[in-house]
Amino acid sequence: MCAAEPRETVRETPDHHGAHPRLSPEQIEALARHGERRATRQEEVLFRQGEPFEEFLVVLSGLVEVVHDYGDPLERTVAVHGPGRFLGELGLLEGQPAFNSAIVREPGEVLAVPVERQRALVARDPVLGDLVLRAYLGRRSLLIGLGAGFRILGSRYSPDTVRLREFAARNRLPHRWVDLERDEEAEALLRRFGIRPEETPVVIWQGRQVLRNPGNAELARLTGLAAPQPDGTSCDLLVIGAGPAGLAAAVYGASDGLSTVTVDALATGGQAGTSSRIENYLGFPSGISGAELVERSVLQAHKFGARITVPAQATALAARDGHYAVSFTDGTETKAGAVVLASGARYRRLDVPGIAPLEGSSVYYAATLHEANLCRMDPVAVVGGGNSAGQGATFLAGHSPKVYLLVRGGDLGKDMSRYLVDQVERHPRIEVLLHTEVHRVVGEGVLRALVVHDNVTGDTRELTARALFVFIGARPHTEWLEEMVALDARGFVLTGPDARAASDEDRWGSLGRGPLMLETTLPGVFAAGDVRSGSVKRVASAVGEGAMAVRLVHEHLAEEGNLVREAAGSTRTP
Repeated sequence: MCAAEPRETVRETPDHHGAHPRLSPEQIEALARHGERRATRQEEVLFRQGEPFEEFLVVLSGLVEVVHDYGDPLERTVAVHGPGRFLGELGLLEGQPAFNSAIVREPGEVLAVPVERQRALVARDPVLGDLVLRAYLGRRSLLIGLGAGFRILGSRYSPDTVRLREFAARNRLPHRWVDLERDEEAEALLRRFGIRPEETPVVIWQGRQVLRNPGNAELARLTGLAAPQPDGTSCDLLVIGAGPAGLAAAVYGASDGLSTVTVDALATGGQAGTSSRIENYLGFPSGISGAELVERSVLQAHKFGARITVPAQATALAARDGHYAVSFTDGTETKAGAVVLASGARYRRLDVPGIAPLEGSSVYYAATLHEANLCRMDPVAVVGGGNSAGQGATFLAGHSPKVYLLVRGGDLGKDMSRYLVDQVERHPRIEVLLHTEVHRVVGEGVLRALVVHDNVTGDTRELTARALFVFIGARPHTEWLEEMVALDARGFVLTGPDARAASDEDRWGSLGRGPLMLETTLPGVFAAGDVRSGSVKRVASAVGEGAMAVRLVHEHLAEEGNLVREAAGSTRTP
């Protein structure tokens, strides 16, 4: 439907999921002190898809329709808002461009508050802040479920297509994958934009701009994720990794007055960001999704002035003139007085015949809404016996008619929390198969079935499954650190007493001490969360270690400051 064509009467979208709440008169009055009332005209565009949000808009009278692909033949309604409701979604809080357009369908009046003033007000008013944040998180989930946002057009067999899809999904960016081999829309898009198949994958932005096989950094800039650090940036604290430990270090470091920069090679959230629901995290009795926990943490870090950059992959760490210099793949360098290594761990790949070509199209290492939307009507299988596998299975069971949970051992409760065991065993759509391992996969281009093996009886059987989700332990992101800090036999970073045993005594002699609890073999370089040897692999533990690392950073920086002053005071002219 084109924008100029007559339209049927629109009605306000019901608020079934808490994504479209109505502000109270008191809340509107509080916002009005920071903005202005403005009359609206029929068919006026209040904000446009692809452009940055400049104002937080509250509908005072009339109706406003939120539209995806406005003016395009594929235009569709996302929601309709009436008096008391506010516009926008998560991108408004995070500085991203709009993924939709807002069109006035019935003229009336809006309250317009500059975005910066709205952010400051939300930070001061916890009730209003929580209402807006919950609504925006819900709207982002709805956009992802609708397949709104930009399109990724590419082959399921292309590693670059898999890379772009993973980057978009892990950063919770609304998008839709158009499969070059199987989607009927693909041919029409190729003709419309003059794209040759060999030029794919491409990203189609706002229905008209085409990026041919963009890098992750280019896609990040397009979608409004944080810009890369300028070369030569200096800070008090550099946090490498933006999972729960890294985000906690960012929040506590920045709130303590340290100039804090946090970087991550792929996305904020780490493995926790892919968790459908975390039910044993303190303070959230009804549970919280990994995405919501991460978005709240990111906004909190920004509130205190921390800078978060994605993607930024560290390649080298070196001591230089009393500070540390960290180099990145784009050739830039950041200098810091102290470093917290919080790069986490990635799930191990499943090594069975035929699986590699299916990774990204039928085999996944995360269970988020993006993956769940690809297999709504099909049976799926989950491999693993820990909490991540249990959370993934229960989440997928809400979307797929059948979920097989394949566990190598004989006791589901050995590595899985009791509450998750109970949920899994009670769920009518989940079938648990103990003593079961994947022997091989069946399918060309797309998974059709699994051949599984019972490691007790020796029996094999074939299970129909259109997707496979793998959660079989993790390995740390420490390949780049092997020559810089001491690692254990599995590649995790040694800290505290373990680091002391592997340290160069001469390096620590001038300090008169050994490594602090979370300190590595390099003074002033700390490790927190899953990347640390001996850490408890739980979200709460990672958050605690991130906070504790900042306390130890203060000790190190104070010590270094004293050493500098003492050295300066004792300098003598020859």
